[in-house]
Amino acid sequence: MGAARRFLESRPPLALSLQFADASHRAQLPRHKVARWIRAALARPAEITVRLVGAEEGQALNRDYRGKDYATNVLTFDYSREPVVVADLILCAPVVAAEARASRTPLQAHYAHLLVHGALHAQGYDHESDAEAKVMEARESEVLTQLGFADPYR
Repeated sequence: MGAARRFLESRPPLALSLQFADASHRAQLPRHKVARWIRAALARPAEITVRLVGAEEGQALNRDYRGKDYATNVLTFDYSREPVVVADLILCAPVVAAEARASRTPLQAHYAHLLVHGALHAQGYDHESDAEAKVMEARESEVLTQLGFADPYR
């Protein structure tokens, strides 16, 4: 058994709900892959809902909950961190696609990165300060390379 497989099999359990208000990238996000990417970032059991939305819903959520009147790539709503991580991860499909195109990153790799990023936020990681960003980005890079993706920060 390979190291990557052993790593993933040792990860905590995940109860996943996957919703598509915007189904334009549904083929890029098969349930088993979404679960694999999120589980790779978890340090404890989790119940996570992932919802893909369009620009209008993404903008409304960002405006209503963060006071920022634009659609953003991923929003994390964390409700509990212990003993079980409970969170909603909202991904705005048009923003994710535009970012992937602009950075010449495969769409599926960018989704994996944002799901790992959101799962880390749900566990308390943040990037408000330079020190926090350094820790969070290092963890994202570690998880994504273990999953077989390129380091998004190189």
